[in-house]
Amino acid sequence: MNGATPRTVPGSDSNDRMPMPPLEELSAEQQAAAGRIATGPRGAVFGPFVPLLRSPQATEHLQQLGAYLRYESPLPRSIFEMIVLLVAREWDQDFEWTYHLPLARAAGLSDETIDALSQRLDPPDLTAAEQSAYDIVIELLTDRAVSDSTFDRGVEAFGPQAVIDVVVTAGYYTTLAMVMNMAQTPPPPPTSLPG
Repeated sequence: MNGATPRTVPGSDSNDRMPMPPLEELSAEQQAAAGRIATGPRGAVFGPFVPLLRSPQATEHLQQLGAYLRYESPLPRSIFEMIVLLVAREWDQDFEWTYHLPLARAAGLSDETIDALSQRLDPPDLTAAEQSAYDIVIELLTDRAVSDSTFDRGVEAFGPQAVIDVVVTAGYYTTLAMVMNMAQTPPPPPTSLPG
């Protein structure tokens, strides 16, 4: 059984730089943002939203985008979770990898695909649509562009809206990875993982 996690971010063995502040230290805007997250589909303020609370306006906008991508986007769950793991591995982001690993398995990603992603290898068993999304994200990460043939395959595989959602998902999780790597957000404890 695999499940290897990305390597530890340099410095992440030290304390969390931006842990959850005590409630009484949160501004009214921070409390409102935290309340909306906690009463939304996430059910709690955790992971990237803890350091993001330092900027409640950014938190509000990002959490709305994330809620759309995770709960409303037409992307198949296997593609969405593959992108999250791909970006988490690219950024060596332990929280996102650890949190989304059970979600990726539940969405149908094989152990072979997960293992390949963990090693930065091309997965051997992707569907045509998964391969198309993978190629789009990989080309953007490595070449900073998408070839005509990769773009055309993506539009053919799942349409223009989903192609945009593939790219926005990669960008959103890149933002979260950057925030958590900077804040040295620790991985979630096993008891808090989605089941």
